[in-house]
Amino acid sequence: PKLSLRFVLPDGSARHMQRDQAEPLGRALARIATNAAKGHGKAGKKSKKARAEGGAEGEAAVPAVRLFSRDGAAVAEEVPNAAAWQDGAVLHIGDARYRVERNPPALTELRLPRSLLAGFPVCPKVSAEFSAPQHCLFRWFREQRPAGGGDAAGEAWVEAAAAERVFTPSNALVGLRLKLRCTPGDGEQRYGPAREVESSGPVEAGPGACTFDARHLYTKKVCGHGSVRAVSYNILADTYAQTEFSRTVLYPYCAPYALEIDYRQNLLKKELAGYSADLICLQEVDKSVFVDSLAPALDAFGLEGLFRIKEKQHEGLATFYRRDKFSLLSQHDIAFSEALLSEPLHKELCEQLAKYPLVQEKVLQRSSVLQVSVLQSTTDPPRKLCVANTHLYWHPKGGNIRLIQIAVAMSHIKHVACDLYPNIPVIFCGDFNSTPSSGTYSFISSGSIAEDHEDWVSNGEEERCSMSLNHPFKLQSACGEPAYTNYVGGFHGCLDYIFIDKNALEVEQVIPLPSHEEITTHQALPSVSHPSDHIALICDLKWK
Repeated sequence: PKLSLRFVLPDGSARHMQRDQAEPLGRALARIATNAAKGHGKAGKKSKKARAEGGAEGEAAVPAVRLFSRDGAAVAEEVPNAAAWQDGAVLHIGDARYRVERNPPALTELRLPRSLLAGFPVCPKVSAEFSAPQHCLFRWFREQRPAGGGDAAGEAWVEAAAAERVFTPSNALVGLRLKLRCTPGDGEQRYGPAREVESSGPVEAGPGACTFDARHLYTKKVCGHGSVRAVSYNILADTYAQTEFSRTVLYPYCAPYALEIDYRQNLLKKELAGYSADLICLQEVDKSVFVDSLAPALDAFGLEGLFRIKEKQHEGLATFYRRDKFSLLSQHDIAFSEALLSEPLHKELCEQLAKYPLVQEKVLQRSSVLQVSVLQSTTDPPRKLCVANTHLYWHPKGGNIRLIQIAVAMSHIKHVACDLYPNIPVIFCGDFNSTPSSGTYSFISSGSIAEDHEDWVSNGEEERCSMSLNHPFKLQSACGEPAYTNYVGGFHGCLDYIFIDKNALEVEQVIPLPSHEEITTHQALPSVSHPSDHIALICDLKWK
């Protein structure tokens, strides 16, 4: 509803006004005139006094303000602002002339990450109006090293790199700060005013070799259009990594600086960018990490992100898809407890669960969510994909709770991939907190679970809840059953999977996991060379 108007007066003072779009132009021009008169500082004060005395000089201090259209005709004062201010129109304020630019590209936010490591990509956060990051111009500068201790005044910054949106500082820049100059553009050869941002600290030395370096040798290129590279990864939420309990009990072997979010984000962004993936499903994503770090970084590498927070928590799930391969058709996210109570789809399960009040209460207390996105191929539009992502309840004795959660998940996915979009293939990624010997794994891969399965009594007889469950899909774990996908001091096991629809998809290659030697170099995970306590699963799938 508001029109934002900015101009600089001949004396150098900037003016920023908000006017109603529907207001007649005459009122806006009168306001500009009084605003400009104020701009003359002491002269302004004098003119007020003169005006009070009815003197004629006072009137002269308020400049004549007119707006002329591109063809030179004066714009009538009753025309509303929205129609009056057109590109190329000319505003007269006294003797000054201004060319009107309507909706010029403008930066609203430009930020650099707090921590910069040599050899790791620096991805700025860029927000703009009437512009998109891919149309902006970027210029990177580094601090000049003081020659012989003296400061080269006026020449403190040297251009550092090719003009790219993402900049990876070399080891030669360790100890120097960076500066980015960004000029917003709209893709139509129109550019707005540039802004600059300097890094808060210098580039620091990176950790050297990381656990994912060898894996990147397999994923240098994006795979072809008939294939899909999928990644599933629990990235360890900052909420859990930075507690006293984590530092002293869970990960006492990990250097404290390597648990800090800024450090881990550097590793994570390099790791994820290097996989050249088409689909990335992440768990334990802090909301601020998604908004300020991952979404801007992966956007620069061609991926669009979707986020679903867990109720009552600061972390959730994120799904990224490659923009030039897929477009988003629809989203069908749910919270298990809410869906169980409110969706007719789960009525029968809900009634069965009601017979076991202790278990029911636990299930309903959990904040676990399921993210479901339906994607469509950009090159072959009839080809659609149902991508699901989840993080199930964590407790070692919570097998019965996980069975209920996965039952809700499978019913919901069936609703999307059988009812809403008949026969579309499913890819189901996540941290299922379930080993291959569990009821949950067995249920997903076999399609059913018996009511006498031992996981129904995973927390003792008093919490038994027995039911038989079914789902119609033929799913297989694309990466098989690795020895472990989670490796911490007190536990290692396989908890993460990428389940694929056997009828429609086949595995082209599985990117090997890091060697046991690499994982245990620093005892366990996370470490200075690995940003999470889990390991990413990566596979290339192709349509049958």
